Amino acid sequence: MKVVLSLGSNLGRRFQTLQGAVDTLFDAPGLEFVRASPIYETDPVGGPGGQRPYLNAVVVAETTLAPRTLLERAQSVENAFGRVRAERWGPRTLDIDLIVVGETVCDDPDLTLPHPRAHERAFVLVPWSKADPEGALPGHGPVARLLEGLGDQGVRLRDDLKLQRPD
Repeated sequence: MKVVLSLGSNLGRRFQTLQGAVDTLFDAPGLEFVRASPIYETDPVGGPGGQRPYLNAVVVAETTLAPRTLLERAQSVENAFGRVRAERWGPRTLDIDLIVVGETVCDDPDLTLPHPRAHERAFVLVPWSKADPEGALPGHGPVARLLEGLGDQGVRLRDDLKLQRPD
């Protein structure tokens, strides 16, 4: 089934962290890389002031894993890259969000699918639209249409950076 993952980093070596996360996510069976979006630099949304801009990207993959197993893998990769969960929407070395996992709908305190705020976040929708132009967010519609209702929200293409396909 198709999975869409959103990756972000605003602490440390942001680009190296994103590339390392992609390499690590796909280093075990059950998750097959399809494509990655371009990288965007984005203004922080929510959280404390004074944060550095984020680097964000979206990765589209195919999986045979259950959503909870994917969540555990994503959190394990975040931890491997020094993720500290000190404050909500605070700065972080790495954030990996499951946006959609097939048509799965889940409303659990630990896992909500589709992601509950993806439809209002340009830092998710802009890269997703580039990685998967026909993408759709269950319950909200096509990503391209969702973008029409949003401003750019401080999303800037970084064409000097490109995620490589994992080995």
